[in-house]
Amino acid sequence: MSSKVQSKGAKAKDQQSPTPESPPPPEANAEAIQFLNSLSQEELQMLFFSETLVMVSNTGEPEGELTIEVQRGKHEDNSVAMSHCPLVHAFSRGFVDKMLCGNSLLGYLTWNLEILEQHSQEFIKFPILPMERKTSLLKQEGQLAMTRSIKDGEICPEQEVKTEVTFLPLHSTLGFISEAANLLLLRVMAWRQMVPSNARFLALDMEGKLCYSSYQALGSQTIQVDRLQAEVFIVEQTIHSEEGIPMSCQFYLLSDGHLAKRVQVGSPGCCMITKMPILREEDEIEPPPVFEKKPLPWEEDMELYSRFLERKEQLRLSHSRYLQQHPDAEALISDFMLFLLLRQPADVVTFAAEFFGPFAARRPPTPALRSSRPLSPFRSLDPSLDPAAGRGAQLARAPQVRLRRKAGTPGLDEEDLLSLLRF
Repeated sequence: MSSKVQSKGAKAKDQQSPTPESPPPPEANAEAIQFLNSLSQEELQMLFFSETLVMVSNTGEPEGELTIEVQRGKHEDNSVAMSHCPLVHAFSRGFVDKMLCGNSLLGYLTWNLEILEQHSQEFIKFPILPMERKTSLLKQEGQLAMTRSIKDGEICPEQEVKTEVTFLPLHSTLGFISEAANLLLLRVMAWRQMVPSNARFLALDMEGKLCYSSYQALGSQTIQVDRLQAEVFIVEQTIHSEEGIPMSCQFYLLSDGHLAKRVQVGSPGCCMITKMPILREEDEIEPPPVFEKKPLPWEEDMELYSRFLERKEQLRLSHSRYLQQHPDAEALISDFMLFLLLRQPADVVTFAAEFFGPFAARRPPTPALRSSRPLSPFRSLDPSLDPAAGRGAQLARAPQVRLRRKAGTPGLDEEDLLSLLRF
């Protein structure tokens, strides 16, 4: 981790003795990494909604509002690539001891709650010395850039503005839970009604340094909201700062992830809802209906059977009329059956193709030189492979077969002849 501080002040004294070795940076454990990897896009999309809580004092008087909104957003990275991702927007404004204070948060996350970009700002309007703190996190070029800016005083001289830029390698931020990711992670825990046991995440303390963050389930409790009883799941988050005391916050969550109450341990006030929200439930996908094939006993139906007999008689009369109008067709079929019974070939299909082949309009011409490889009697389905295609081949003369054709009767092509066999 490297950092750069820009401020005006006294120069540091030369170190007289070597500094002791710094402790290794904190790392998230396997339980935390496994929990984050178990998240899915479908599960997170069920937790996209907005909610508003009221900030109340220890006496129950309202002092402000807290709004949290999670929605589907678009983020543009350095390569100008646009991607869909969870977008978390939260802001609060109120009065504490009659002093105006507030904060805002805008964060873009991956579907595993990794930080892409986050901007946060908090301020307290002290009567004499107002305070404002800004923090920006940006994932870029294999590292996480963090910029922290703090200014004090109503009229801010240049030396009272402190800006610190820190670069964290991405491998050291594995399991890091930002403020935006924490709001969505709590909804996931409420939706699953469980907290990963012994999970140790990473977070930023008040000084902007990496430290451990843990979650603990405190059980369930029934609270009253707008004269209605509601069951809440209590989760306590603790940020273990290495330089200060641990800071804990308790979240009272409804079954669908809505935040019913938020209590900062040691703070006199809290945030709570005043109206019961409509709880969201997971949509149950019903299996598609299965329509079984029912037998149709049409022979037993008088109307269907009558239609069948009428259609059968129409086809019989149509076939008879056609054969009467084309006696050459009947003669052709009779000749084919005669040759078939005389030769009795093993392959009837090939014999039929050779018999009716001379009647084809696109029959290739007989080669001048004989070949040991006989030509196939079947026509190619690919026109490019048909040697007679596109050459305007004339109808070849049929061999001497015993056909009783009338003078002037047009010839039948292969399709017409084969269609007669299907009757």
